[in-house]
Amino acid sequence: MSSQHRAAVLGSPIAHSLSPVLHRAGYAALGLTQWRYGRHEVDEAGLPAFVAGLDPAEWAGLSLTMPLKRAIIPLLDEVSPTALSVDAVNTVVFGPDGHRRGDNTDVPGLVNALRERGIDSVEAASVLGAGATASSALAALAQVCTGEVTVHVRSAERAAEMRELGERLGLKLRTADWADGASALAAPLTISTTPAGATDVFAAELTGTPGALFDVLYHPWPTELAAAVAARGATVLGGLDLLVHQAVLQFEYFTGVPEGPLAAMRAAGEAALTGAS
Repeated sequence: MSSQHRAAVLGSPIAHSLSPVLHRAGYAALGLTQWRYGRHEVDEAGLPAFVAGLDPAEWAGLSLTMPLKRAIIPLLDEVSPTALSVDAVNTVVFGPDGHRRGDNTDVPGLVNALRERGIDSVEAASVLGAGATASSALAALAQVCTGEVTVHVRSAERAAEMRELGERLGLKLRTADWADGASALAAPLTISTTPAGATDVFAAELTGTPGALFDVLYHPWPTELAAAVAARGATVLGGLDLLVHQAVLQFEYFTGVPEGPLAAMRAAGEAALTGAS
């Protein structure tokens, strides 16, 4: 095994992060007793000094949350095509010589979570929101959706950004007004990427039989929209599905284990959320 036995999640605020719970559960499940995973409150201004102070002989990698997913990019030696496509790095892997490689596990995490629930391909899809997570959702849909993707946004500026990204990803993409978001649920798959409460109004407007919903929030859970869609018998995925699938990929990159302990990490996340609710 490599001499590198440390990893951590960085961000601001960071106290709420479940990453330590998931990674530590993975270590415990595989008996990796010499591995440690921490959390550090780091903002954009403090990021360069923090990264420069890490010993690559000791550190295997970093998980990054907001607001660092773009701020880390200038500090890296290499960035994966997936991360470049969405201009966001949530994973840094250190080589033994200090080489810093940035990657994005949110995109394959979304794809793997959908596949776990039997959603390998859809003819059309909708996205609610236009932030960083929406960018990852579009990159995932570039692998899953064979037809048109409709993104519901609040501003013309965001709409333009989403259309530009869709073009880069090779998606057939159109934008629609946020106020018409309830209509998104008629698509075979909708990915909601908005903050808590933002889609509550659409839950009340839901009619007919919705398609599958992937709501990236995990606390509070279920969201009103997720509960409304589930009540109509449709497939619902939540933020914990994304969190676990992206974390197990990070775990594999950091430790070199080819198949991370997904079940153990999911169980730990579920237990932590139950305790938090």
